[in-house]
Amino acid sequence: MIVDNVEDIENALTINIPSSDALRLEDSRRLTGPGLLWDHVGAVLEVHYSGIDPARVATLWRTHARRVLDAIGWPDQLITERGFENGHNLAISAPMDQLYSAIFAAETAWHFGAAELLGVAAGDFDRMIADLKSVMTREAHPELIRLIEAGQGRGVEVLCDDDEVSVGHGSGSEVWPVNELPDPADVEWSRLHNVPVALITGTNGKTTTTRLCAAIAAAAGKVSGLTSTDFVRVGRDVLDRGDYSGPGGARLLLRDKRLEIAYLEVARGGILRRGLATRSARVAVVTNVAADHLGQYGVNTVEELARAKFAVHRALAEDGVLVLNADDVYVLAEAEQTDANIWWFSLDGEAPQIRAACAAGHCCAWEEAGNIVFFDGHEAVTIAAVANIPVTISGAARHNVRNALAATCVSYAIGIAPEHIAGGLTNFQSDPNDNPGRFNEFSVNGARVFVDFAHNPHSIAAVAETIGGIKAKRRFVLLSHAGDRSDDDIREVTTTALDLKPDYVVAAELEDYLRGRELGEVTELIVETCAQNGVPRDRVLKAGSPSEAVRVIIDMLQPGDVALLLVLSERDKIFELLQG
Repeated sequence: MIVDNVEDIENALTINIPSSDALRLEDSRRLTGPGLLWDHVGAVLEVHYSGIDPARVATLWRTHARRVLDAIGWPDQLITERGFENGHNLAISAPMDQLYSAIFAAETAWHFGAAELLGVAAGDFDRMIADLKSVMTREAHPELIRLIEAGQGRGVEVLCDDDEVSVGHGSGSEVWPVNELPDPADVEWSRLHNVPVALITGTNGKTTTTRLCAAIAAAAGKVSGLTSTDFVRVGRDVLDRGDYSGPGGARLLLRDKRLEIAYLEVARGGILRRGLATRSARVAVVTNVAADHLGQYGVNTVEELARAKFAVHRALAEDGVLVLNADDVYVLAEAEQTDANIWWFSLDGEAPQIRAACAAGHCCAWEEAGNIVFFDGHEAVTIAAVANIPVTISGAARHNVRNALAATCVSYAIGIAPEHIAGGLTNFQSDPNDNPGRFNEFSVNGARVFVDFAHNPHSIAAVAETIGGIKAKRRFVLLSHAGDRSDDDIREVTTTALDLKPDYVVAAELEDYLRGRELGEVTELIVETCAQNGVPRDRVLKAGSPSEAVRVIIDMLQPGDVALLLVLSERDKIFELLQG
């Protein structure tokens, strides 16, 4: 049994890592599931350096990590590393009950590697190993390992965190406090089972796709649940609100006994920080890949981001399906690196991937003659007319046509019948009830007003393209941005929104998201960018908050106008203003 609480273990050791201006340890963290680097649990370090040979970093890491692992009695545990611009991810695998100890083991190994790189004296190896073994003894939880092994032998997943351990998913799950685990012989295994799980990732479109899938499951009479950047929900019951697109949200959902199907929105941050929560997904989808949040966790390019998104294939069950967007160049390139069972989707039925899939008898989906079409390996089935799917805005919202295609593939992979897929797609509304914050339309003063959470150039371009096809007397855009983005990022987002050729732009402060910037700094960047792109200064207004900006726009709206409100905060207050 675990004697110490988590805080005691987490802070049990302080490893002094040699550092300099040219070499520093940026981060140390546990890996609790499959992720960017590999399939294993363990620990990862993020090291940044300049003027140092990356090959030498890798060699020293492998040398000292092997020495430490052997010394603490983990000769079977593995070592890996991944280089990126001016840095490295350095990782070791570890038993599931020893992940805090794994951090200390990795830091101990890097202590010696960094000392050698910097030419400074290292600590006493034997003393450091003895301290490490002491923590390992305190953290060890053999009951947990026995339960995990018993579940693996029966094909039933075991999920664990610092507080609880569960066996099975949803309606087939049982949960125990981490210090009160049963003997595997006392578990009623016949009651426990996994439920179908879908992992949905991508730079954009993952929230809408997740919600579409849940609507389809509901149309089929199933109790489904979803995790997202907004909330965790089972049926219509919201379990909690907040960003639950990581493994914590997945465990919360998968432990709800009402659950029959799970749809997990998987964000980049969760994959890179901790890894994925499950190893038994029936299906995973990558909607697209575009520049967003680059420069974090050693992911500095779009190609590296694609590799991170594709980590979802590591969580597929043996017969799992990987659903991919054949219209995305980064997805196409990364797909060549996986041997997963791929189901392609595309807006073009003549796309090479679609034609090849049909010829080989592999499942795929595409748009044809204004319809969503799915090929089941034998015949093409027309699912629904695009014009009847509300989120597509009669087909004008091309990004949502792709999301509907992705949801169709996911639903087929889970075993939902075509008529229920059609019912879910056609009854899912683009409104604050079904899809809050994603292309919600309102009528205000005779004008059409659209609210969307788009916050990067890729997503804003998709929304602007859709609205650009709508006739308007005048166009309005509300812009705001979090302060942790670079000046160039803010300028690019602003420039992308200006493709809509707005008559008025309102730049809103996000006082709660300054993240190191001064008040007014981001709005001034927006104003300057608008001026550089030919928008007259008197047509660019400032507001102290998004809700204040919406009031400014509402007061100006006239019949025939169109407004795009890119809302990153105060969404509920803004919905009230538009509906009131």
